[in-house]
Amino acid sequence: MERSERCILTTHVGSLIRSPELARMLIEKEQGRAPKPAVMAAAVGHDMDEVIRHQIDSGIDIGNDGEVPRIGLSTYVQSRMSGFGGQSQRNDFYDYTQFPKYRAVFLYRYHTPSQDTAKLWNAPQAVAELRYDSEMREVREECEAFSAALARQPRKFAETFMTAVSPGNLTCTLLNAYYRSEEDYVMAAARELKKEYDYIHRCGFLLQVDAPDLALERQLYFQKRPMADFIVGVKRQVAAINAAIADIPPERVRLHVCWGNYEGPHVGDVPLEDVLPLLYEAKVGELSIAFANPRHQHEYRAFKRYPLPKHLILIPGVIDVTRNYLEHPEVVADRICAAVEAVGDKTRVIAGTDFGFSTFTDYTMVAEDVCWAKFKALREGADLATRRLWH
Repeated sequence: MERSERCILTTHVGSLIRSPELARMLIEKEQGRAPKPAVMAAAVGHDMDEVIRHQIDSGIDIGNDGEVPRIGLSTYVQSRMSGFGGQSQRNDFYDYTQFPKYRAVFLYRYHTPSQDTAKLWNAPQAVAELRYDSEMREVREECEAFSAALARQPRKFAETFMTAVSPGNLTCTLLNAYYRSEEDYVMAAARELKKEYDYIHRCGFLLQVDAPDLALERQLYFQKRPMADFIVGVKRQVAAINAAIADIPPERVRLHVCWGNYEGPHVGDVPLEDVLPLLYEAKVGELSIAFANPRHQHEYRAFKRYPLPKHLILIPGVIDVTRNYLEHPEVVADRICAAVEAVGDKTRVIAGTDFGFSTFTDYTMVAEDVCWAKFKALREGADLATRRLWH
């Protein structure tokens, strides 16, 4: 993505809210009861048209397909790769252990005690050698559906992107019951995900590598282990990303990092300052970091100690995706200007969101109409920031 010399551009992180009909089909597919391909394709096409139209109407400059054909942020790979089976047993959030009454409230609000939900804490695990589908069927179908939906729109994005799970996010969610070591597993994931990354790049989309593991997993996967182990894990996972994107120009890749897409205390979160220098080792052109949530709004100061390298564009999260409070455009503009001050260059800041609005098919905390209103507030705030910064 080229730097903007005229204004603050807007984008978001990826997942958008699917229709109830498509959500039901995706859950059925995960459970082995896939609907007819033509029925699924029609539902995907409908939802893709809707999310693209809403993004454009709301003023999003750099948009995507909303991840609408996918069951979840990381678990979608189970139908694109062989080697998974059984059930992972992930740690609970650290917040759950520290605030048991919060845990009860959270589960009451957001978890339906039903079999008809997307698998998040009970995702499959690696039980054999990972192998990406040689025909690339699902990623090919998603890219073709996105291109077709874009062609149906009378107005266009300035740029388009498509997301893909990072090797570390995959291996921290779909746990290992096959490989000899964490390093073997994450490098195997990188080897196979490279095929998806390269395909997305060849289709002409910016590649966004979703790597919440580079911050979030301090209080999940590495929760019971020393900080040194987590840092080793981050270095290993960044190396895996670099191996997987080796054949893509850095300016065509953006990396998303956050502390998890949930409303909670976040007392176990790793400070940005502890991982920021490691993030700079990723061979990417854009870095997307969550800053709108109350636990990390202050962390722009980390850029004073570790200045953003000149080749990087920062995409600060200036919209929260876990609460239905609608940000005032002046608040959004203030957040954008704080990011510009931290970076020291208004042409290297693109306004974004903290995370996606529906990272798993039935895991949504913000109502759909509020989501689109938040995008409009993002646009209005970016316009206010543009007037402050350029005029």
